[in-house]
Amino acid sequence: MNNAPMVFAQIMSGLDATELARASARFPMPRVSKTLRAYDHVAALVFAQLTYRESLRGIEACLSSRPALTYHMGIRGRVTRTNLAYANNHRDWRAFAEVAGVLMRRARRLYGDALPELGLEADLFALDATVIELSMALFPWARWKRTLASVKLNVLFDLRGDIPVFASLHEGKRHEVASLDEMPVQPGSYYVMDRGCLDFARLHRLHQVGAFFVTRLKSNTRFYVAESRPVEESSGLHLTRSSSSIP
Repeated sequence: MNNAPMVFAQIMSGLDATELARASARFPMPRVSKTLRAYDHVAALVFAQLTYRESLRGIEACLSSRPALTYHMGIRGRVTRTNLAYANNHRDWRAFAEVAGVLMRRARRLYGDALPELGLEADLFALDATVIELSMALFPWARWKRTLASVKLNVLFDLRGDIPVFASLHEGKRHEVASLDEMPVQPGSYYVMDRGCLDFARLHRLHQVGAFFVTRLKSNTRFYVAESRPVEESSGLHLTRSSSSIP
C-alpha cells in the first residue's frame, strides 16, 4: 500500500497552515468563515491554477467529486462557490503578501551557500514585469485598453537560485519604471533590467546606495563617450585597465 503524500500535498508542504492562519488573523475578514480556512482558500486557488480551472463552479465540481482525495490534499473545509466568492471578495490581500514574503525569504536561505552568478563577488538580481489580462466585467478598475483590463506584476529575481525576492502588483497602465521607487536595494549588488526601466533620476538612487545597474539604452538617449576601453567580444571582459581610468 502506497502511503506517500499526494503530489499536491508535497507542493503545498512549504506553506504552513498555522503561519497562514496567523497572517489572516492580523487582517481579518468582516465575517470569519467557519467552513473555509485561510489555508483551504489558498489551496483551492493553487489547485485552480495548476489544473487550469476558469470558474468557481469548475473548482467546486473538481474538489467535491473526490472528497477523500481532497482531504489528503490538505483541504479540510467546504470549498463551495459561495465560500470562495465571499473569501475572494473580503479576505485582505495583505495576508497573502505577508505569507509570500515569508516563503521568499525561506527560499533564499536554501541557496545561501550557492556561489554568486558569473563569478561576481556580490548578488546579481534581475527585474522584470509581466502583464496579466483580466476580465473587464469583473475588474473595471483595471482598465488597460478600450476593451481590456489587466494588472502588471513586477518581480525582482535573485539569480543565484532564480528566487523572487520582491514583487508588486499594480494596474496594467502603470509604467514598469515606477517599480524602481519601491524595489529594495542592497549595497554592492548588481541589478539587471530592461530598457523600460531607464530613468536616470530613479537609477541614481541605486548609485547613492552603492549598488550597480545594467540596462540597455533607448534610441533617443543623449550621451557622450567619456572613456572607452578595449574588451573581449566573446566575454565582454576588459583586456586592459589604465591606472588613470575612471573607477
